[in-house]
Amino acid sequence: MDLFDAIDSRRSYRGIFKTEPVPREDLLKIMEAGLAAPSGCNKQTTSLIAIDDREILDKIKAVIDPPVAATAPSAICVLTQRINAYRDKCFATQDYSAAIENMLLAIEALGYSSCWIEGHITDDDKINLKMAQILNVPSDYELVCYLPVGIAAEEAKMPMKKVFDQRAWFNSFPADKGAEG
Repeated sequence: MDLFDAIDSRRSYRGIFKTEPVPREDLLKIMEAGLAAPSGCNKQTTSLIAIDDREILDKIKAVIDPPVAATAPSAICVLTQRINAYRDKCFATQDYSAAIENMLLAIEALGYSSCWIEGHITDDDKINLKMAQILNVPSDYELVCYLPVGIAAEEAKMPMKKVFDQRAWFNSFPADKGAEG
């Protein structure tokens, strides 16, 4: 699939997945795409765990409450390390965000669907800590995102997007688009 086609067709998919497993070779390609993302000061703060073992995946899904992507045949958990880089700034959020977007595009290009699940697992109930315990994640890593991976059983809906000229311009912010005051 062409990169621009993958960008245009990618959707957050929260529906039912087909039971067909995702070959490990495809999960490897997806993870390689994620790890190829840029990283602030090359600190490489992002790590990944792919889950294709049904027993482990069932344990992970059991702690996600309310359930999400319960029928996905595989998943990738995104981990980060909070490592300071340039001028004592940490770019972990930017690092893992770039990795996630690369993986979402790779998932789309390979014919699968997914959804960036972060807030749901990192909220006050700290589902991510339960997930990390199941996956034996060391305490100096934080599990920050869950990407279900599989073939969508139904078509994902296109969200409403503002038109281009409402969000992007050349050379300056338009004078007529300023904050109301």
